[in-house]
Parts: sequence; structure tokens; C-alpha cells
Amino acid sequence: MAQQTSTTLPSGSLNHIKNVAIVGAAGTSGKHIVEALLATGKHNITAITREGGTTPMPSGISVQKVDYSNPSTLVSALRNQDALIITMGVRAPPDQQTKLIQAAAEAGVQWILPNEFGYDSSNEALCNDIIPGAQKQGYTSQIENLGVSKWIGFVCGFWYTFSLGGSPDRFGFDFPNRKVILFDEGTQPISVTTFPLVGKGVASLLSLPITRSEGNKSTACLSDFGNRFCYVASFVVSQKDMLDSVLRVTKTDVKDWAITKEGTKKRYERGMTRLRGGEYAGLVLGMYSRNFFPDGSGNHSVTRGLDNEKLGLPKEDLDEFTEVAIKEALSGTSDSYH
Repeated sequence: MAQQTSTTLPSGSLNHIKNVAIVGAAGTSGKHIVEALLATGKHNITAITREGGTTPMPSGISVQKVDYSNPSTLVSALRNQDALIITMGVRAPPDQQTKLIQAAAEAGVQWILPNEFGYDSSNEALCNDIIPGAQKQGYTSQIENLGVSKWIGFVCGFWYTFSLGGSPDRFGFDFPNRKVILFDEGTQPISVTTFPLVGKGVASLLSLPITRSEGNKSTACLSDFGNRFCYVASFVVSQKDMLDSVLRVTKTDVKDWAITKEGTKKRYERGMTRLRGGEYAGLVLGMYSRNFFPDGSGNHSVTRGLDNEKLGLPKEDLDEFTEVAIKEALSGTSDSYH
């Protein structure tokens, strides 16, 4: 397919995204995306929220109330929007995203960032082992089959502070009791990202020109990412790297911690057995463990390469965010992802 430039756009077209709708604007990740989009000064932002919802929305944005049982309200809310960002928790009804994608097509929304924001769902082996992976692939296929919008999957790995400061089922750390479970030897690196960097990444992505100006072959444009994944990461770290950071931040020694080991694959199987028995926590254990397999599935920095430089993303300090994770763990707020 010939490369599209701004000179091929219809007369009067703008070459930048202006109107952006977001589902989950007040959520844990959504609020960082909204903050970063507002900081660019380039976008009109609309929060899509349920009728009757009482969650306060960030200031500086518009709000459209919708009824998911009435598709016409979704279509109406999405009219004149250039892009739709979907951020949802794992437990959100699967048909909710399907309805949004259908409505976006009917409303003529050109760009959709589906509810990716996690591990690399283009990795077939990984998706076959993790139930939500297959669901994610279904959403991108739906967008392509409708033939109206282009999707961009935002792959960022696990949220660093949320995962480090959460239960030991995530990264194996128990801060109140100073315990750590190393998966195998704790040396398998994975790609992880902070909430602020994802916000900046999305804002930078949607601030790119839609097409590359004629004669300019080096500048990134939004069309480069159409129907493909955008890969970002704050850090590439193993559990031992995390532990070293924890020791620096807490000014403790390794002898101050109770450290045990568990086989990664055994841990994964244990999680999936719990899930098959109807225990949701088993999904968390299995999903996290699977990303630490020695096949490198959890390290998209190596398997896919990063788009950080294209998006102009800043480098971050590992210890700074380790400290955030520890504070959240000790205050009991690390599990409040929504």
C-alpha cells in the first residue's frame, strides 16, 4: 500500500487528532491519560460514563452519560470524536467493549485504543496460556472487520507500582512482613511501566500528525501505528533487580528479608488450577507467573523493541517508583485498581 502523506488528505482535513473520548477517565490508568492529554493543550476530551454513575470526573473535560443497554446512546456520545480510548478493569463485562467498538464504527470514529494496556497480546503462545489474551485479539479483529476505525494496541507490560506493592501473587513481594518469593532464581527480566509514563505515551501518540508530510521520512506519524501495537516500557527488571531497588529504598540488607523460591511453571499451574475451580485470584497468580517464563514472553522490550524514543518519552528512576510501591503497600492502597 502506498504511503499516505498529508497532501493526499481530503481538502480541509486536519492532520491531527483533536477530539478524544475516553472510557474510564477517572480510573487508575485513565486519570493519568487524561492528565497527560490535557497537558498537551491539543485535545478536547470527553469522558464516556454510565448513566447514574457518581464517580467524580477530572476537571477540564466534557462528560457524556451512556446506557450500555441502549446502543444509540453510545453512538450519540461518540459522534464527532476522532479517537476512542478504552480503559477497563479485568472484571468489566466482555460485551461492554464490543458495544463500544460497534458504536464507534457507527459514529465514524477513526481511531480506537482498545483495552490493551498490559502484556503483549500479539504473542500467540502467551495468549493461549492466559484467558484474557484471546478476548483481546477478538476486539482488534472486530475493529478490522467493521472497516471504519483503525486500532492501536498499547503494550506496556504490568504496572510497576501496582504489581510490586500488591499481593505476593503479583511480583512476589510482601512488604508488611518483609517476605519475597523468587520465581525460579528471580533472574528473568520483564518489561514494566509506570502509570505516568503510559499517560504521557498515549498523549504523545495521539499528538502525532496523522500522516507524514511529503518529503519527511523520519518523523513518526499516527498512521505508522494503524492496526498494530505500540510498545513502551519504563524499566526492564527481574525480581532480583526489584529486590535490589527495595533494599536501597528501605536501607535494609538482604538478611533482613525472608526469601523463598518457587518454580515459575509450578506457580502458573497452581494459579490456573485455582481459576478452573472458580477462584478469580487464580487468574492473577497464573497471569503474572506466565509472564516470567524463560521464553521471554514478558519482555517485549527485547522481543518487539520499544517506541519510547519515537514518542519522546522521558527516562524514569526505578527507585523513585519502588518507593511509591512500598508506601502504597504499607498503607493498603496498592490493590485499589479501577
